[in-house]
Parts: sequence; structure tokens; C-alpha cells
Amino acid sequence: MRIRFFRFIAPFCFLVTVACSEQKKSTPEQPATPTVAPPPPVSDTVAAVPTPPPAPDTTAVQDVAAYLAGQRVSRGSDLYPLTVQPTWQAFAANQAQSWAKYHQTRIEKIQQWAATELDSIRQRSATIFYPFSGPDLLNVVTMFPGSQKYVLIGLEPVGTIPVRATLENPTLFPAVKASLWSVLNFSFFRTNDMAVNLKSVELDGALPLLLLFATRTGHLVEQVRYVQLDTQGQLTEADTATIHHPGPKIIPGVELTMRNKTGREQRVYYFSADLSDWKLGTTKAAALQYVRSLGPLTTYVKSATYLMHKAYFSKVRNLILTRSNVVLQDDSGIAMKYFRPAEWQFTYYGTYKRPINLFARHYQPELTAAYTDSLHAPRPLPFGTGYNWRQNDSNLLLAQRRTAVTE
Repeated sequence: MRIRFFRFIAPFCFLVTVACSEQKKSTPEQPATPTVAPPPPVSDTVAAVPTPPPAPDTTAVQDVAAYLAGQRVSRGSDLYPLTVQPTWQAFAANQAQSWAKYHQTRIEKIQQWAATELDSIRQRSATIFYPFSGPDLLNVVTMFPGSQKYVLIGLEPVGTIPVRATLENPTLFPAVKASLWSVLNFSFFRTNDMAVNLKSVELDGALPLLLLFATRTGHLVEQVRYVQLDTQGQLTEADTATIHHPGPKIIPGVELTMRNKTGREQRVYYFSADLSDWKLGTTKAAALQYVRSLGPLTTYVKSATYLMHKAYFSKVRNLILTRSNVVLQDDSGIAMKYFRPAEWQFTYYGTYKRPINLFARHYQPELTAAYTDSLHAPRPLPFGTGYNWRQNDSNLLLAQRRTAVTE
């Protein structure tokens, strides 16, 4: 179903997570709480700022995205009267401050680094696969801004676009701020926080944050379409009933059509799916069948709770290793022991010490050896990423296939 007017959409409440957790019969791992204390909450009684001039007319769904992000809506939007309310203005002022800091400390540094280190790779990265992503459109489009298609998979429900009653509820704004806090401060979503914040009455899945991140990265959202994958991995249109209550063999998803600052059309797909081998068996690996049909991949992995180190995430790991020409990941992605050096060449960035205490058993001596090789010193990484989120503690591995996959 094509979605062009938010008043036809069911209410929602967001859900965000660090990454796709393990199958239900296992206890999912949670990233450790950073030692940095959270900043004091920003009061919604902050002095109101003047309402900015309305944006040019855009789609109704873009206005919802802008409103959620604390940015101006179009001149003809039904939401415009809400932007003169003190609660929204205080929220917008708070978001402007938070995002300005984030741009300075992370986005600008990532953009400068990636423009140099990933320049040639970006040119051959039409499709980006981001497993265990949750709704983290933010980081993947910052790393790969010119790709045609982004495929994200996480456990979070797809979610819906909020109706006006939800948007004008003042409890929405603290929920959004709480949901964004860890990703803006530490670069990743914390599982426990997201499980609480995104099961709140205000938020019901990944879609609202996907919309927010799209507009905050300079995109205009043109359409939202609910989709599903059948057991053959075929993509078809879905309705809201399927999205809210998918059958056991259906993979629900959503398609965002958006345009970047140059006017180029891009598509984002988010699927709610468990990527463990056991769960993939019940859906006939529909999600992986779909990804395999997309041709050569560039795979991005960050803050993935080390799931692909484990035997029972072998199917998604093998898909990445056979269908990707490029893998960009932190140490929580695919363990080095699964890469065949004869097939891959590696470039190491940043610093590798040890995983955070929660994931200490996933320490990789191979990475320590690589990062202490005096003949091939790792390259600088001027920003923090992953669970070791401080700049001087973070790492990235760029693995490039020696013989490219061509079909």
C-alpha cells in the first residue's frame, strides 16, 4: 500500500535495538552501559525559539519525518500549527543542539574519512547490506551516501507512521529524545534502552526512526510502502494488518523512497527478521534469498553483538562472505577466522584492544597480531564507532575481495 497521507495510518510506538539478537530460546546479549553518565534531562520548558519559516511543499510523510526530527514542515502541512506550540519548539531547540554537536563530533569526521578511504569503493557499492542494523539508517548513509539501495535487517517491528493524535501528544518528545540519546552519544543503540523506549505508547517500531534519520541526513522522503517477503524471498506489497501481525512464515518490511541533496532517488528497505539459523529455517531463509537476489553487495556491520562469531549464525555469515565484494565492519561483525586470506585483502583502521567486558570471550588474537604488525601499521580512524565508542579505542576492518563477484 502506497502511503502518502499520514492521517490514514495507524498509531505507533518506536522500538530500537543495538542489533538483531539471538533466537528467542537464547538469552540475548545486551551491550554494556557506557561508563559516561548521561547528561541531565533537558526540560521541555526551555525558552521557546521562533518558529522557522515553513519549508516548501513536500509530501505528507516528509512533513511527519521533519516534525519528528524537530525540523520545519511545509507551508501547507496540517502539522504546521503544532510547530508553534511551546512543547514542540522546546523539543526542536533541544534537537538542534544535539544534532549540531553530533555533526561536529561524528558526521563531519566520518564524511571526511570515508571520502578518502572509501572513495573507489563507494563508486561500486550500488547496494549496501546492513544486517543486525535495527533502524540505524543514520550511520550507513553517512558512510555510503551515494548508494542506490540500502537493505537493513533487525528484530524491531516495522512500525507505522504516527497519526496526528500521537504527534501532538507532548509525551512523544521525551520518548524520541530517550530513543536517540545513546546513538547520538555513543554511536550505537543500547538494547535495553530501546526495548523500553520503543515499546512505549508513543513509538511502535523502526519506521519512525528511519524517517527521522532520513530527514536529518538531508533526504526528502517521497513515499513509504509496506512490503513483505514470501518463503521464496519474493518482495510483494503488504497491508497494515500484515505489518502488525505477520504470519510465522512472512517477513514484514517497509520501503522508503527518498531523494538525497543532489536529487538522486534512493531506496531503503527495512525487514523485521531473526537471522539465526534456526529462525531462518522456519521462513526458508526468505530474507537471505532476497538479499542474494540483489547482486554483488557491500556489507556494513557495526555493533552486531558478535552474533556472527557463533555457529548458529552461519547462514547469514556465509551469505556475506560469498556475495560481498566489500565488508566494512568493527570487530563485532564476522570473526577473522572465517575470512580466507587468499580471497580477501585487509586494511585495518584505528585501535584494537579487547571487546568490552560483556563480550570479553570474543577477543580475537588474530586482530591483536594484525594491529601490532610493525611492517603494516593500521591507519588512523578519526572517530569513535561500535561498543568501544571512544575515538582512540575504536576499530574498523575493510575487507575487499581479491576476485570480485560480478553477478
